[in-house]
Amino acid sequence: MPYTTFLLLFRGVGGPVQLPVAELRAALTKAGFKQATTYINSGNALVRSALSREETLANVAEICLKKFKYDRPIFAPSAAEWATVLKRDPFPQKAEGKHVHAVLLAEKPKPEAVAKLQALAVGDEALLVLDKPIGAYHVCYLHTPNGLIACKLGEKFDKGIGVVNTARNWNTVVKMQELAQGLEGK
Repeated sequence: MPYTTFLLLFRGVGGPVQLPVAELRAALTKAGFKQATTYINSGNALVRSALSREETLANVAEICLKKFKYDRPIFAPSAAEWATVLKRDPFPQKAEGKHVHAVLLAEKPKPEAVAKLQALAVGDEALLVLDKPIGAYHVCYLHTPNGLIACKLGEKFDKGIGVVNTARNWNTVVKMQELAQGLEGK
């Protein structure tokens, strides 16, 4: 039976919204997922699954709702898709761990929303949405050299992009890739 490694990226974890990592790992393992792994307490997990992405997401969402009362979007790129997110980084010379972000988008944003956000960029700040999706998700990259929240582009991004999304800073992007490769024995 073939298994796929899925990264589970939970939207909006932090502050009052928590997914305790040890309990999450235990719940995912109990549900039959292989090699359940978590990374820092901010909504990042990985599993090996024999199910499709949709079935995996449905099972994970049900677990999270019942056990943690978590009812927010969850993104599940495969390890191969995540490797492509890493490879397509348009800012490799600016890969400051917390100042470059990869953002998964549930659907393609409207061009006018992207243009409005790009107009907010000052100095070296930048936003780039890839033309074609990577697997199931559209991808946006942000470069915010003074911090995501310290600039108008970062401050306005979530609502301004107009589609459900979840962002990870480059440190997390790289670490999740390393964990995925470890689960796949690469």
